[in-house]
Amino acid sequence: MVPNPDRTSRLQIKASAADAHVPGFVGAFNSIVTRLARAGIPIGPNALLTVRGRKTGEPRTTPVAVVAIGGRRWVQSPFGDVNWVRNLRAVGEGTLTRGKRQEPIQAVELKGDEAARFYREILGPYIRGQRLRRLMAGMLGLTKVLDDPVGAASRHPVFELKPGRVST
Repeated sequence: MVPNPDRTSRLQIKASAADAHVPGFVGAFNSIVTRLARAGIPIGPNALLTVRGRKTGEPRTTPVAVVAIGGRRWVQSPFGDVNWVRNLRAVGEGTLTRGKRQEPIQAVELKGDEAARFYREILGPYIRGQRLRRLMAGMLGLTKVLDDPVGAASRHPVFELKPGRVST
């Protein structure tokens, strides 16, 4: 039997999407974090990120961990090219909510060496800095980030968040 090149391409695309699959426990965890965050209860570095959907234009909200160091802030995807990443990449702006405070943000995706530098110089030390963060990194599959920042940069999109104004 001769392989169908169209089918092979679809399978490769499907496999790539599977690499970005979120583990089952994350949905339940996100639901809990979202409820607590909407109630104004702080949950560590987590905030709610609301971005217009790239297809529907409807607001989509997901909890994200915000890394804040030296007056700068970043979010990264431990699960690769997932929907919130694609939406943020397409729209480039959103709203970050912590407690009752909402802040419009602009997001700039880091690429190549700049992303690798983030994983090597910012996220690596941030994770190593506290025991609980190392445990969470293990649960989220981010321990490879510590050993391979260049690989992490290619698998885990990262955005720097800047103050902004959300357009309507």
